[in-house]
Amino acid sequence: MRTLGVSDKRPRVVLRFNGAWRFTPPEDGHFQNSAIPASAVDAFIGMVSKVATQGRRQDVLEHFKGHFCAAIGTTHVRSSSESWAETDLTSYMRSAADNAPVFIEAFFDACEELRDRDPDWFVPDTNMINAILAKHEIGYEIRPPELLLREREAPIIPVPERPSTLAEKAIEIFQASLNRSEQLLREGRSREAVQEILWLLETVTTAFRGMETESGSVQGKYFNQIVRDLRAKRAGTTLDRVLEWVTAIHGFLSSPSGGGVRHGLDLNNGVELGPNEARLFCNLIRSYLSFLLAEHERLSQRGE
Repeated sequence: MRTLGVSDKRPRVVLRFNGAWRFTPPEDGHFQNSAIPASAVDAFIGMVSKVATQGRRQDVLEHFKGHFCAAIGTTHVRSSSESWAETDLTSYMRSAADNAPVFIEAFFDACEELRDRDPDWFVPDTNMINAILAKHEIGYEIRPPELLLREREAPIIPVPERPSTLAEKAIEIFQASLNRSEQLLREGRSREAVQEILWLLETVTTAFRGMETESGSVQGKYFNQIVRDLRAKRAGTTLDRVLEWVTAIHGFLSSPSGGGVRHGLDLNNGVELGPNEARLFCNLIRSYLSFLLAEHERLSQRGE
């Protein structure tokens, strides 16, 4: 089995957050901010166990134990056996869970230090840690080198969960894509979140194909064709103006020199999507989806 080595190949990231949180973590709000729930602690313990398969198990357990001992202000003493090391680590992690920011810092630091010691090891990265935090509704997100409180984020704009004029199978696809985009946004996977909801915008637009209007049925096979024909048939209306905005945001996000979410990003002139930009675009598209679904229902009822 491999032992933990030492490497100085890169500077270690030190997680930064409000120092007052070390003494009093933020109160719970929409998310769990004060403490790490037991189910999430179990998930982090499971991660440690998987990391430990890459070397001497007790050494890895002791490594993480040392960081959690520091988190709760107690001295780290090596356990007498591997079994006791696991028991002791679990106890220390559960104690540290009373302060969510300090717990996250301890786990993050342990992973970063382990990665520095042996770059060949696979150690949980920021995305994996954020995924657990998001899954368990814990109100923090790691954006190195910052640990950020999610309560301050702009709220997600609501979209009807079961659009009445869509077929049942279409509703399942719609809900899955909407939820997927929101989950990716929480995990900090900005480009993928925007890519998912842009796909949903294109998909919802196809629902207008064949719909009857005062000027005839809507024609076209693809997004741009359908939008162009729908605008021509509803010229001068709010729908016409909204579709103009939809076309603009779709073009910008698709373009390599824009968001680059569909055709790749121009490395020289493209715009890399950060968390704030991604949330803005997702909320804009969600607002367009709400309007388009309402308009689809209105036009469907007129055609009955």
